Amino acid sequence: MHAQFDSKMKEMTLFTIPFIGLKEGKHQFVYQIDKKFFEAFQYDEFNDVDIKVDLSFVKKGTMLELDFQFNGIVTVSCDISNELFNQPISDEFKLIVKFGNEYNDDRDDILVIPHTEFQLNISQYIYESIILAVPSKRIHPNVMDGSLKSEVIEKLKELEVKEIKIENIDPRWDKLKDLKKT
Repeated sequence: MHAQFDSKMKEMTLFTIPFIGLKEGKHQFVYQIDKKFFEAFQYDEFNDVDIKVDLSFVKKGTMLELDFQFNGIVTVSCDISNELFNQPISDEFKLIVKFGNEYNDDRDDILVIPHTEFQLNISQYIYESIILAVPSKRIHPNVMDGSLKSEVIEKLKELEVKEIKIENIDPRWDKLKDLKKT
């Protein structure tokens, strides 16, 4: 168990940027995110992950500006059919890092770190941004166009309520049908 924890912690150090050694100006970083990244956070909602993160890191005298660009796919289960599909992910996130007396992450887009810090780990920001970029309702694209063939979809069609034709209905109720159409 301890060795497994160490390997996960080691993987997260790949996302630590030692900004104290960087010159002022713009720096580019590229990260390839896979399923192991999410396993380190004990998150198992994704069956597979292939996301490229492009980070524009601007070091200024009094602050750091980080601009994350996310592009790729996560493989998830459809909420309706339970079939796996690739959900495209494309998002961005901007973060300003300022220096202060103590650590403060009360705001989503501004982080205050102590003046004594010399590095920044961005793994939590990548993790949260990707999670939030995935739609809360995950529907296989072929469910929407009706081309997905699966046992679950067929069973749902069988159980679907069919329109019932009833003869001799009081004509006053027909007025309610007009309300439904508008």
